[in-house]
Formats: sequence, C-alpha cells, structure tokens
Amino acid sequence: MAVVYTFRVGDAVWGKVKGFSAWPGKIVLPPDGLKRPAMKKMMHCVEFFGTHDFAWILEPDVKPYLEFRETLTLNKKSSPFLKAIEEIDQFVTLRGDTVQKPIAPDSVSSGDAEELENSMQDTEFDALFGGDCTASNSKKTPKIKLKKETNHDGTNSTAKKPKKQLKRTQDNGHHALEDVESAIPTKKKSISAVTNFLDRPMFELECAPSPSRDIGKTSQKLMDKNIEPSRLNFGFLGLGIMGSGIVKNLLNSGHSVTVWNRTAEKRDEFVKAGAREALTPGDVIAESDITFSCISDPQAVKDMVFGNCGVLSEINTTKGYVEMTGIDPDTSQDIAEAISLKGGRYLEAQVQGSKDQSQDGSLVVLVAGDKSLFDDAQSCFQAMGKYSYHLGEVGNASRMNLVLQLMSGVALAGLAEGMALADRAGLQQKDILEVLQLTGLACPMMIEKGKAILEGSFPPNHPLQHMQKDLKLSLNMGDQLEQPLPLTATANEVFKHAKRLGYGEHDTSAVYIRARF
Repeated sequence: MAVVYTFRVGDAVWGKVKGFSAWPGKIVLPPDGLKRPAMKKMMHCVEFFGTHDFAWILEPDVKPYLEFRETLTLNKKSSPFLKAIEEIDQFVTLRGDTVQKPIAPDSVSSGDAEELENSMQDTEFDALFGGDCTASNSKKTPKIKLKKETNHDGTNSTAKKPKKQLKRTQDNGHHALEDVESAIPTKKKSISAVTNFLDRPMFELECAPSPSRDIGKTSQKLMDKNIEPSRLNFGFLGLGIMGSGIVKNLLNSGHSVTVWNRTAEKRDEFVKAGAREALTPGDVIAESDITFSCISDPQAVKDMVFGNCGVLSEINTTKGYVEMTGIDPDTSQDIAEAISLKGGRYLEAQVQGSKDQSQDGSLVVLVAGDKSLFDDAQSCFQAMGKYSYHLGEVGNASRMNLVLQLMSGVALAGLAEGMALADRAGLQQKDILEVLQLTGLACPMMIEKGKAILEGSFPPNHPLQHMQKDLKLSLNMGDQLEQPLPLTATANEVFKHAKRLGYGEHDTSAVYIRARF
C-alpha cells in the first residue's frame, strides 16, 4: 500500500513529470488557459519554482517538499535547480511549514540519494512516486509489479495497467505538457478509497486581508439618509465582520455607543473613533438604554446572555436588548422570556446582507418583538440599513431570516457546481458569468460570488461557516414543522464538507473549491 498524503493550495511539494527529475513547486489554483486533462484521476496543478511553469500532475507524482528535501537535493548542483531550491526555501520559511505526516504510512524503503534520483528519472514509476513498487538498497532500477485485483465475480486477475505519461517539450524556453497515455496504475484498498473521497485536497487558502476600516469616514449612502440620532445611550456587543460595520455607521450618524468585544484590539480602534469601552457584556447593559448584540451563533448568544457578568446581570425595567445574531426561533424566545421576567424589553433584529452592506449602511433589517423598543431604536435601524420591517411576535424575524438564508445557500451550492461543471467541460468561466448576467439568473449575489470564483480569492464578505450554521438551523426548523427540505439538506452537506476541509472562515463562494476538486 502506498503512502497517502493530502495537499492544499499553497503547499510546497515535489512535482514529477515523466522523463524528468522531481522539481520543487507549490500547489496552486490553475491559471486561465491551463486546461485540466480529461481524466477521472486526482490531479493537482503545480507551479514550479525557478521556471514558474505550470503543470497538471497526478496525485501519486506529488510529494511533500520538506519530507524529501535532503534526499532529493543531494549532489544536485545545476544553477537552475539551486535557484529553484532557494526560492522554495524562502517560500517555506515565510509560511512556517513543518514536515507533513502521511495519512496511511506504508513500508516504503529508500536507498541512497543516487539510487533514488536514478529511479525518479526512469521511464517507469519508482518506489517513491509510483505507490506500487519498493526501492531496495541495490543499484537496480525498480520495476513495476503486476497488480493483483479482484474481479466482480470474486476471482483474482493479474494485469499490467496502461500508463499515463506526461511528456515535456521545449518551446522558447518554456515547458509545455502533453498527454501521451491514458491512466497511471494505482493500488488502493476500499478503506483508502473512502479516505481519499472524504479527504480531498484541503486547499489552505489565505484569506485576503480585509481593507483597513476608516471608521471616521462616512459613506455616501449614510449621508444621504440625513438621520437625526436618538439622544438615548446605546451599547453594542460584538465587533466582528457585521458588527464592526454597524457600529461604524452608528458612530458616524451621531449616536452615543458603548462597545464590548472579546478581542481588545478591535475595541481600541472604535474607542479612538469616539465609542466608550466596557469590560463585560453586563457593563455595556448598565451603561446603555438599548443594547444591540451581533456575535457568532446561538450557543455564543446563550453564554453571553445567561453567563457570569452577562446581559441578564444588569437587565431591568429601563433597559432594552436587541439580538441581531443569526439564531433559531426557540433560542430567541428563551432570551425574550428571561429578559421579560426581569422587566426588560426585547427585540430580535435579523439582518440580510453582507460585510459590504454593513459597512455602507444598506442592510435589510427584519425585526420582531416589543414594538415600543422598535420605535425607540428607529434611528439606529436607519443608520444600519435601507429597510427595516417589524414582523410581529418574537420568532417571526428568525423564521423569515432562516427561510431567506435557505434560499441563498441552495443557490450558492448550485452556482458552485455549475461553475465547476463548466470548467471540467472546457468552457471559460468568465463566459458563463457574462451570459448569466444577461439572463433571469442575474442578481447581485450570483454576480458577486461568481466574480469571487473567477478571481480565486475568497475574503470573508459572508463567512462560509455562518451560512452552514443557518442551513443547519433551517433544517431543524423544518424538522419541527415536519416540512421536507431535501435540497436544503443536500446544500448543507456541501457547505458542511467545505467547512470540514478548512474553508469555514472564507467567504461562502469558497464552496466552489469543494465542488470543483
């Protein structure tokens, strides 16, 4: 059984092209124009250091760089190779990489560096890159072993599989890759096949850094609203992707705001812009007439409301509390009851929109609960969004928000699969997006996420993990109401798998990578 590794975008690797020595490179997203060979085998797009050429390389021919560095660089003195090694070493140092551990190590032995290098240059697969041979300590060239397989009728057969060969040709100093044969033999037991399916390449994308917030700069949309700020004191709990934009607009529209966030650094920049700082959620409630909250998920909300020094510790008949976190109706009703028992007023205010909308004050705010509190906080809702709707009793806003999130999640999963299919079929994704904008499918969300897919960059405008959370809450609501949601269940599995592979903190459009690879 061969050693099995998983790779992510950005991983430093050795890439082996047939007939050439292994060369240092890194896993990348394929550039425009580099079409993937029409094969069902797992492949990775590798950019080689030194030459900066690109190639689609089969998974058995890709190995982690650090693990084999000493062996494969021994006695290598050519200047192009040394230049490539220098570049990749700088790359690895900046990333802080460590030796990658194999998933299923096998007893693959190796000889000295000369033998390994000779075997890697051989026209047949070697022990390191073939997965079906073992290298001995002798100087003989490794040979391919005949693979013993089980037929559908239960009998054993021995056959030599056809090979897949990548031929490199020279073209004005640049390398081009040509498909020569059909498939590379690989030996995988059933458990390995399952592992390979579940552990597809986990592309470790670095989130594009969010642009620095100019908190003191008022957006044109906010200025056009001509808001008259309330004289009440307001508090805000949570300065994340959505909360930071909302607080920015509250300050710039003239509201008095006290802020709290788990990370002190985020509080500091808002304090410099005029906000007051509190050390605990309870302190914010004590300092404010009305307090808003926008954090991560229902459990975090419960901990903050019911925990030590939490919201309930300071709630009284003069206080109002507005929960803006995406939560389920049951959690919202539990909080409403607890606050009402202490004489406070409660609203749930669910927002539709993303980071950009929170920054420029163009969210859609869905509100339910105490109508007098809604009226008292009206100037804040005007600063946050372009529309605010009061939907009646507590729970209605959460229900509507989950329904809308359900629709968004299913649509995004469809967009990701469509773009992946287009790429696999040899169509230009930019053409797909241009045509989409001329059809009835055109909408801001589809266009924005489609552009993110084309660029291959997924800064968290709306984090993928939040979408998966909302899909899960939608399914729970469907279970309670005995409403079948088969498409939602499928979309949830797609997003859940993407989250498991490490894309949770990236934008929802990063679900494309899970669909494509």
